[in-house]
This record gives sequence, structure tokens and C-alpha cells, in this order.
Amino acid sequence: MQEKNISIAGAGLVGSLLSLYLAKRGHKVEIFERRPDARKNLLDGGRSINLALSDRGLQALAKVGLEEKVLKEMAIPMYGRVMHSREGKLTYQPYGKEGQAINSVSRAGLNMLMMDEAEKRGVKIHFSQACADVDLENASAVYRNREGEERKVESDLLFGADGAFSAVRSIMQKTDRFSYSQEYIEHGYKELEIPAGPNGEFLLEKNALHIWPRGSYMLIALPNPDASFTCTLFFPMDGEVSFASLDTVDKARSFFEKEFADALDMMPNFDRDWQENPDSSLVIIRCFPWTRNAKVALIGDASHAIVPFYGQGMNAGFEDCFVLDRLMDEYGDDWEGLLKAYEVERKPDADAIADLAMRNFVEMRDLTGDPEFLLRKKIEVRFSEKYPEKWSPLYSLVTFSPEVRYSDAIALGKRQDELMAEIMSMPNIHENWDSPEVEERMLALAEKL
Repeated sequence: MQEKNISIAGAGLVGSLLSLYLAKRGHKVEIFERRPDARKNLLDGGRSINLALSDRGLQALAKVGLEEKVLKEMAIPMYGRVMHSREGKLTYQPYGKEGQAINSVSRAGLNMLMMDEAEKRGVKIHFSQACADVDLENASAVYRNREGEERKVESDLLFGADGAFSAVRSIMQKTDRFSYSQEYIEHGYKELEIPAGPNGEFLLEKNALHIWPRGSYMLIALPNPDASFTCTLFFPMDGEVSFASLDTVDKARSFFEKEFADALDMMPNFDRDWQENPDSSLVIIRCFPWTRNAKVALIGDASHAIVPFYGQGMNAGFEDCFVLDRLMDEYGDDWEGLLKAYEVERKPDADAIADLAMRNFVEMRDLTGDPEFLLRKKIEVRFSEKYPEKWSPLYSLVTFSPEVRYSDAIALGKRQDELMAEIMSMPNIHENWDSPEVEERMLALAEKL
């Protein structure tokens, strides 16, 4: 490809990875980041410090030579979910086949690693530079520092990788025929911590994602390398049982004693965490088109922010970079054709994973403790292990099968739901779920997929 001067707004996870892809192809890349350098200022904007890195994200990291380093140095594999009942009973559900795992990684640690790698490969990163204006016709942008001083940056191409509240997208929203929706769900989240034990040990199973499902809300916990767990309470923002109603530490502690007693027993800093950690909102962003004039493009959360319940937000953004790189091979210097192909291919998948994330929220909070749901999963897992060419559970398609598009996975998942409803309606299914009759029926239904 002919060398281009390319600017990226946003040095977060997706912007940093995109810069590695572009630098690898010989382009001159500069990133402009609104926040100060996280490597010098250990602040993360109140966002989750844990993320679930799975096969789509790993595939994207492998293309720039970082997969092994990330897995070796900062990832903790989680092979399944551990559900915690109110009474403290534990139920384990594997995520996939034996050996398959999603990986708990530090958002800040991964971001800093990629920024370091980007600078090693010639990318220039400018911090404390907020995007104030964009010229969509010429791919130029005005950036403002903390003193209010402005600088205009000219580029051949400009990528908006500046998150759910993208400044680049806000300019695109003012153009003709730009579709945009922003939906806040009724739930928000607050982060809490289970620290390491007195001898530096993990107080919960290390290689699992822990869930306390409680119907209209839930608590989850992901492991950290220092043996602590980052816990996230997903909870209604308003209403009778909500962040608004738990307006004192005493009320919150009393609520946890009733609903999450085993978790509370491992939270010596609960009072401090509840008071100091913010109640944060969750938003879904959809928009189209993602590109303008073959010179400006949105990527990652700037084009498709989703809720975190499938653990695919980062993975989907990384997959954007992976797909864009593949299209560079196909289109070469035809940036107009390349960017049009990029948005047309990725938009259906972005919409699909947004829908899947909300679906998984309902599953995690309402169904992971439900005997009917657990039996259905058991039947699906057993059948897919015996006949992998005939049936792959939806979660496995999304999480462990990067060759399957999100849009194809959700379509197949809907057909599987219909077929499994027939299986679950069979007489005495709870006693006969592992019988030859059920297997034969599954084989017959699988032919319809």
C-alpha cells in the first residue's frame, strides 16, 4: 500500500491496536488521546479494570504478534462459570469443551502494553489532546490541550476510535442521512473488590468467572493476577430495589448480607468501595454509516458500543481491526472501496453482538440458577461433544469460533432455541435427558439447522 499519514482519535484498546496494524503496513501513524498517559497516571476513567479476552480478540492480537505475550504475562484463563446461590451453594458450568477458556485481563495493563508496542513501531502518541472539531472533507481535526490551546492536524485518513461518546462521531452525526441511536439500559454498575487472602491466596476458584444471579440484578467477580477479584454489581439505577434506594452504606451492607452474604464476608473494604466507587451507566450505541468521504472512519465503541454481558465489547472492537486489515489485502490503495466494504461487512455483526449481549444479561441474571436452563445446557453440551459437526452451542459460536460471524451465530442460535424447546417438552425429559430417545430426536432436529 502507498504510505499514508493517518491520525487516530483515541489511544484506548482499539485505537492502540489499530495503530499497530497500520504501522505494520508502513503508514505514518499518530494518535491523539484526550486523557493523560495512563502509564504515568494510573487512572482509568472509572471503567472496569477487568475484561474478558476470547478467541476473536486473541486472533486480532496474533496478527500483530502479541497473542502469546498477553496470554503468558497478564491473562488468567476462566474455564467456566461458578454460580453462587443465596445459601452459598455453588454450581459449575463449563464455557466450552475441555481446555477452552475466556481470559481475565487487565484493561489498563493490556492498553499500556499496546501503547508501548505502538511507540516501538514508530507510532507517535499525543496525550491530553481532546478532539474539538473535525473536517470530514479533508480528514483534518482540531485538538485542544488542558490549557485550552488548539492545534490543527492534517491527515490523509482519520479514524475515530474515541469510544462510546466519540467526538469524531458527534461531527458525523450532523451530516445528512446519518442514523444514530443511544439507549441507556435500566441497569448500571458499581465495582467492588475481594482482596487476596491473608497468605496472598485466591479466596474463590481462580480459573472461573463467578456469578451471583438474583433475577433482576447480579454480582460477578473476575480474577486478577494479584489474587484479588474485581466484583461488579449490575443493578437497577432507579426503583424500589436500586442504587437510588441503597443511598447509605448501612442500607447497602444490609442488602448484601441478605443477597450476597458469602461475597460480603470476603469484602473487608466494602464500606469504602461502596462510598468511593461511582454508580456507572450502561449504554448501547448504534449508528450508520461509519465512514465519510473515504477519509474518515469510526471503529470500536465509537461505531457500536454495547453492554458488557457477553464479554465481547473489546473482542468486537479488535475484530474490527482484524477485518479492516484483511480488507486492506483485498483493496490495496482503493480506500473508498475498502472503507465501504468495512462498514457494510461489520454493521450486521455489530448489531448482532449488541442484541446477543442483552440476551446474555437476561441469561446470566435470571437463568444461570434455573434448573430447566441448566438441564438444557447439559443436553446441548453432551450432544455437541458427541456430534460437534452437527451442533455447536451459541456461546461457543460467539466465544470460541472467530470464523463464524456474529450475525450468523445469532441466526443459528434462534433456530437452536426453537429446536431445544421441542426437546425440553419431551415427556420425562428430566429423567431421560441422556437417553437414546433424546439423542435420536436431537439428531433428527439437528438436520433442520
